[in-house]
Amino acid sequence: MDFSLTDEQKMIQKTVRSFVKKELFPLEAEVLRNERDGKPGISEEKIAELRSKAKDMGFWGINTPEEFGGADLGPTMTALIMMELGRTFVPFSFGGSADNILYYCNEQQKENYLLPVINGEKKSCFALTEPTAGSDAANITMRAVKDGNDWVLNGEKVFITNGNEADFAMVFAITDSEKGPQGGVTCFLVDREMGWHSEYIHTMGEWGPASLVFDNVRVPEENILGELGKGFALGMKWIGQGRWIIPARGLGAAERLLQMAIDYSHQRFTFGKPISERQAIQWMIADSAVEIEATRWLVLHAAWLAEEGRDNRHYSSIAKLYGTNMANRVVDRVLQIHGGMGYTKELPIERWYREMRVWRIFEGTDEIQRHIISRNLLKGNVKVGELMA
Repeated sequence: MDFSLTDEQKMIQKTVRSFVKKELFPLEAEVLRNERDGKPGISEEKIAELRSKAKDMGFWGINTPEEFGGADLGPTMTALIMMELGRTFVPFSFGGSADNILYYCNEQQKENYLLPVINGEKKSCFALTEPTAGSDAANITMRAVKDGNDWVLNGEKVFITNGNEADFAMVFAITDSEKGPQGGVTCFLVDREMGWHSEYIHTMGEWGPASLVFDNVRVPEENILGELGKGFALGMKWIGQGRWIIPARGLGAAERLLQMAIDYSHQRFTFGKPISERQAIQWMIADSAVEIEATRWLVLHAAWLAEEGRDNRHYSSIAKLYGTNMANRVVDRVLQIHGGMGYTKELPIERWYREMRVWRIFEGTDEIQRHIISRNLLKGNVKVGELMA
């Protein structure tokens, strides 16, 4: 059993880490200032400049198939890259990628939606959550009613990431109320110009989701993504990927925060000694290091299963449940170690503290992950002590 990275993986990881330190770390002070003033962390022009630099280094469409101009590095390498990007709170991601379910587009839809997203000409958003249907995605109530060659959508979606900026939404609606999620939910590609509008939702963190309102929005039949009635499975494919990517980013953030705590513990003196010599501080550092390492292997295992084409849902839920809680515990300890300074906006700790809290909620709450994990064990779908190899 070999847990070491390949030479290629080490090289890519080192290159991304260098890019993050050289290009993103210097922007952090500016991001904090902008966010305090209610402005976007970095401008679209700066994002385009950074993506151009990354593209020259080969980081364009890291999980996009080669036929669409991507690098197609695979889930394991994607997880490693997300760990490195997680080391900073600068809102940046490599370009050239599209939502995984957009690859179910037909040929015409690829021209209108998939390729423009990959090329950065359009922005998309995933619209499943509703006021009464969050982690219980099967409980959505938005209706789509057939009228001639169109479907008419009515309802509201909430907490939609990129909903304020998106040119089109992947909207999930009930097309057959009797079948429900088992054949009665369809995904539609709905352009903003078709009539839906978005409203900003203010949150405790810098994540700015939107509420999307649909009032008799007409969508042509040809804008169905995939097959009629098969939308719920597509939605689960989208959510499933996030369940190991979120803790991957959390791992990178936790490593950066832990190093901040270690450095500060050597600099801060109490009663004539650095606090690094205080057992209370040592234990917080040790506990954080152990939990970070545990998360690393949970995430990589889930990503590896995806790369092998195996069912990783159970292990993705474990990675998300443990990894997001780990990140919240680590940032809390690091803030405590920094004392009053950690609570100020002069350091990024409080910013991470607010941001990380939502990780335990979106893409399936802690409670939903526990439900999935326990259900798999109680029904015998996964055996205790039986490794997925």
